[in-house]
Amino acid sequence: MMNMLPRIYRKSLFDDFFDAPFNTGSASGLMKTDVKATDAGYELEIDVPGIDKENISVQLENGYVTVTAKTEKKNDEGKENGHYIRRERFYGTYSRSFYVGEDVNEEDVKAKYENGTLKLFVPDKEKQPKDETKKIISIEG
Repeated sequence: MMNMLPRIYRKSLFDDFFDAPFNTGSASGLMKTDVKATDAGYELEIDVPGIDKENISVQLENGYVTVTAKTEKKNDEGKENGHYIRRERFYGTYSRSFYVGEDVNEEDVKAKYENGTLKLFVPDKEKQPKDETKKIISIEG
């Protein structure tokens, strides 16, 4: 059971509702990711809802795949239909990195964006068949 202290000061009646445990008040809950291991590698499904494909980048550097997303605040101030009493949507740039190994090349990583989910496939180089051909250095005869 969670021990909660009473609140002495309230800004509005919405404070208790919006301060529930599922609201962290920061960008830490962004880009929730599922990682699935397959026989060939790893499948990542990253939530980036409301972000246009053009505002998402995937980069590979030093064995890390980094996904960066950018969202801009809509300028809707001055409208006569009301005003915001609270804003919780994150605006700005945020990213997340995953270590995939030094052997992975850019052309190995496949990306697809669909319905607010970025799907990445990263092969597991250790599971890839290795070339077992051995060269005979010298031939006696």
